[in-house]
Amino acid sequence: MVTIGITGQQGFIGTHLYHFLKLQKDVTLIVFSRSFFDDPSALRDFVSHCDVIVHLAGMNRGDDKELYDTNLTLAQKLLDALTHAHVTPHVIFSSSAHIDRDTPYGRSKKQCGELLLAWGKKTGALVSVLVIPNVYGEGCRPFYNSAVATFCYQLTHGETPVIHQDTSLSLISAFDLVRFVYSVVHDTSLVGVVSVTPTTTLPVSHLLGLLQDFTKLYLDQRIIPLLDTSFHVTLFNTFRSHIDDQSFPLPLYSDARGSLFEIVKLVQGGQVFFSTTRPGIVRGNHYHTRKIERFCVVQGKALIQMRHIGTRFVRDYTVSGESPTLVDIPVFYTHSITNIGEDNLLTLFWANEIFDAADPDTFPEVVVLS
Repeated sequence: MVTIGITGQQGFIGTHLYHFLKLQKDVTLIVFSRSFFDDPSALRDFVSHCDVIVHLAGMNRGDDKELYDTNLTLAQKLLDALTHAHVTPHVIFSSSAHIDRDTPYGRSKKQCGELLLAWGKKTGALVSVLVIPNVYGEGCRPFYNSAVATFCYQLTHGETPVIHQDTSLSLISAFDLVRFVYSVVHDTSLVGVVSVTPTTTLPVSHLLGLLQDFTKLYLDQRIIPLLDTSFHVTLFNTFRSHIDDQSFPLPLYSDARGSLFEIVKLVQGGQVFFSTTRPGIVRGNHYHTRKIERFCVVQGKALIQMRHIGTRFVRDYTVSGESPTLVDIPVFYTHSITNIGEDNLLTLFWANEIFDAADPDTFPEVVVLS
């Protein structure tokens, strides 16, 4: 069992790391509070209980002098606590790819790393200085942590993002970063200056284009975008986290037969919808030439019938919500569903394409021939 403390536990990366480590059976977390940096005794007590300290606390944005002084002061206070407590835990420091830039932030991160490495060399303690690319994810603060968060906030709040310089961005999700930190805890070869490999590199304009597509599809049309890579999944989850209202009222299509709701629409994967059907009512009596469909009755009792066009043989399936059964509809099979129960029928449907009124691929033909 390894005991781990996280300075900056309440911050963006700290929150992700804390909740990830809580799930690990070989980790005991030592709770950290911001107030410890103002209480030398509390900070010494904190470090004395840690086998590993992940030092995340610091400033990313702000007045140049305040930012530089804050980051150096926090690192020095941590070193003072370690020295006075006479402990040498493995210290993992979150540095930045900005260390090569002549900015207050870059200089502060570089100098903090050098101070910690010098302490490690002097005491024999393990020190890992992680050179981290741009991090994005849920909880990332707009106008502070990254362009990803800023763009997400602007697009979900009706604002128009502006690209000031279309540079190349190297990105890693908080999801991937905390798992890398966990690997550093257990791999004593990952010491000294360790470059964290970005999971994605792309131009700012490409990033903004993806997020604008998310906006048009998800916010405007309620369609789940194509999520064919882990990057697209984590970026979409980051985008969704900036939406204030997660409820989306859906239109209800009603007629004499009952009602229909469209639940899920996907760029690749089609859509999920359900219908209510009154007793004795028949839906369908049509066929498709390309569309894949699946039916599942979840409440009530139904007779699903299908017949290959050009033949007379009818397949009958009696199904009910008490024993849910999947019924797949092949192409060129005309099909129908009849409510043969006494109550309203509730049926869940999936189709591999989103319904397009201009090209519905739906051709009327009765199932049961006279």
